[in-house]
Amino acid sequence: MMPRLTSATLVSALIRRADAEGGSAMVLAKGDATSGAILLLLLERGTRPRFVERGIGPAGLPALLPSGPGDLAGEAEASAYWRRRRERDPDLWVVELDIAGAERFAAETMNLS
Repeated sequence: MMPRLTSATLVSALIRRADAEGGSAMVLAKGDATSGAILLLLLERGTRPRFVERGIGPAGLPALLPSGPGDLAGEAEASAYWRRRRERDPDLWVVELDIAGAERFAAETMNLS
């Protein structure tokens, strides 16, 4: 079994790398530091909100998978979704990531690409 980085380490790496690349990342909800799931709210220049989370892809390998509603009307709907998820899973991390190519960026940072 290959050792995995903790959730807190992955979130910290996302924040630092986004800042270094001219984007922004912000923790909306802090989860379990060791093994909490990480839900990412991806934005590009504050628009087109969508959710992804780490999971197992079709090939059986770790990947970022679409999560949540496909058509988010705006910030209020996005916030309502992740708050409902946190009610069911208090260990869940929620991170807003606003950077060009956000999904690719997250996959690279989390070693999923």
